[in-house]
Amino acid sequence: MFKILVIPCLLSNFHYNNGMKKLLSLIIYLLFSTSLYANVWNSPHNAEKRNKNTLFSSFNLAYKNLDPVRSYSKRESVIISHIYEPVVGYNFLKRPYVLEPLTLTKMPEIIYLDKNKKEVKEESKEVAFSKYTFSLQKGILYQNHPCFVEENRNLKAEQFSDIDSLDNFENVGTRTLTADDYAYAIKRMAVRQNNSPILDTIQTYIVGLEDFSKEITKVVKEKKKNKEKVDLKSYKIEGVKVLDEQTFSILIKGKYPQFLYWMSMNFFAPIPWEAELFYAQKELIAKNITLNTSPIGTGAYYLAENNPNKQVRLAVNSNYRDVFYPTLTKEEIEQSNVPKELLEDAGKKVPFINEVVYSLEKEGIPLWNKFLQGYYDASGISSEAFDKAISVSSVGEMGLSDEMAKKGVKLKGSVEPSIFYLAFNMLDPVVGGYSESAKKLRQAISIAQNEEEYISIFSNERGIAAQSPIPPSIFGHVEGQEGTNPFVYDWIDGERVRKSLTVAKRLLTEAGYPNGISEKTGKALVLNYDTTGSGPDQRATMDWRRKQFSKLGIQLVIRATDYNRFQDKVNKGKAQLFSWGWNADYPDPENFLFLLYGKNGAVDTNGAGVNSANYKNPKFDKLFHEMKTMEDSPQRLEIIKEMIAIVQEDAPWVWGVHPKSLALHHEWFKNIYPHAMSDDTLKYKRIDAKLRTQKQEEWNQPVFLPLVLFFLVPLLLAYPLYSAYQRRQKAVVKGGN
Repeated sequence: MFKILVIPCLLSNFHYNNGMKKLLSLIIYLLFSTSLYANVWNSPHNAEKRNKNTLFSSFNLAYKNLDPVRSYSKRESVIISHIYEPVVGYNFLKRPYVLEPLTLTKMPEIIYLDKNKKEVKEESKEVAFSKYTFSLQKGILYQNHPCFVEENRNLKAEQFSDIDSLDNFENVGTRTLTADDYAYAIKRMAVRQNNSPILDTIQTYIVGLEDFSKEITKVVKEKKKNKEKVDLKSYKIEGVKVLDEQTFSILIKGKYPQFLYWMSMNFFAPIPWEAELFYAQKELIAKNITLNTSPIGTGAYYLAENNPNKQVRLAVNSNYRDVFYPTLTKEEIEQSNVPKELLEDAGKKVPFINEVVYSLEKEGIPLWNKFLQGYYDASGISSEAFDKAISVSSVGEMGLSDEMAKKGVKLKGSVEPSIFYLAFNMLDPVVGGYSESAKKLRQAISIAQNEEEYISIFSNERGIAAQSPIPPSIFGHVEGQEGTNPFVYDWIDGERVRKSLTVAKRLLTEAGYPNGISEKTGKALVLNYDTTGSGPDQRATMDWRRKQFSKLGIQLVIRATDYNRFQDKVNKGKAQLFSWGWNADYPDPENFLFLLYGKNGAVDTNGAGVNSANYKNPKFDKLFHEMKTMEDSPQRLEIIKEMIAIVQEDAPWVWGVHPKSLALHHEWFKNIYPHAMSDDTLKYKRIDAKLRTQKQEEWNQPVFLPLVLFFLVPLLLAYPLYSAYQRRQKAVVKGGN
């Protein structure tokens, strides 16, 4: 402040009018004041939070469904996974992905039963049921919430007049997590009115769930008709038993090791019965205060603010128990190939970040600019920003641009556990079937679909060409020559090389379509491709797709339609060619290979099955049935390899792409480690707020010249006029004398 105070004093040496001197003094004062506060004015965030362990992120659409039994959205999972806690979760550091206890004292005990409910060995052919027993940790508390105060669950209508959010409730409470809360969550899942997207799948496994669902759905319908509250406590599911306050069991049909993966999902997160009754009050529903907007859990954070028009905030749950950053053995570190910097916080209590502020950003460019200014701690990479952020080498390797590297920005990338593929309808008389000619037609088309070119043009190199349904990081994915699809690629000098069009045309001839002309009809082969895309980007993709087929002399007809019609055609087997995709529900090869299991065929299941290509190979199905309940082992891997060899030859898909995700973060954002299976990783991350403040001030220095010119140019223009006016005034005075 000293500089600002002395500047007006220095002006006393100038010999012009005191009024002009005061004006110039004011201008300079304003300029220096601006220099001191420019960074504060420029920042979109609260200055106090900026200097603390606060993470700044963004969202572009409202979070409409935060009820864990309903939400199947990745973007909503990023919020609710930090609030709710299923019984098991994924280790933050271990790769391949490993489940571990979250609210349990140990991993569940599993026993196997025959049809008479007598215990048998796991390897027995008499196994009819699997019983999972879950033992909870003691003393786990829910976040503070008004639902735990009895009077708040039965308020009178007039008492809601001053209530616009949960913050308006003066009295809040908590209680410990119990086994009943997990059972209650499964009961809620069974209520059809709650629209749980996994009910139809899970009820085929949990004993009694299907019958319970039919019963409870009728009960809820009747109670709502009579405007009564629904309390699920007194209703029981045959296969879900609460043994005591800390223990419950679930009985499932047969053997299904993947069931534990389902138990790690938010659908199975505990719900206190008090919350259900609290949120059932019609006045709260009218104000949109429900489990959809105001979740309640035992996790590291709670939802402190949910303003879809401005800001969403997560804050540390003050009742969160002692949880610590993972500690790995030397062997585990080597196996998982964990970067050293991720081990520095091993054994420390989490969470490190006290608050997360998500600000509404509807447009990508302002979001990107604020990231470059240091006002957001991390950012995705839009198509517009890709060239500025990423440099791609001549061999397709991606790295940071020089500009990003100089700013200390870090790049994290990983191949997603997903696959996007082009499917052949195996029931179609032209592209379907299992004859040698049908196989060769599909193999020829597969070679011609240059997925590497697609990735380069449409994905900015963000993906790898798939060789099978199983993506990297999932057991059963094989790298190198052994993992290469021999019907589409050759292995030359240690590299995978797509077969030439000459090979594709030879296969097409052997299939009965030399140069794309049918030997039977003498007419050009015309194939139909169904899609939902019709915008400019999709038109470019479709033009590229036509070009790939035209290389073989095949005419591709694009049939665009709305999604519902498209889905209906796929489910009824009326689509010939179409593109589809799948993202892992859990990290197990069964979750990808079941996309080609015959009994999951879309047509045979009236659209309920995930096998949209309607592929059915008895040998593959037999191996799938054998593999699906096995633990990961060399024996299981050999079966998977055999299955993959079968589908590579049959080619029911053009295997397509495993997409890559790329994200940027500033150097002050620590412990960043992409985890495709878990969204509950925020508690392990760290912010160096001091470094962030330093960089923000460095990158956001005020630019004075425009401001100086804004004030100075009018002043210089006005000064001659002002001087002339002063001279005239003096002359008038002298003449008057």
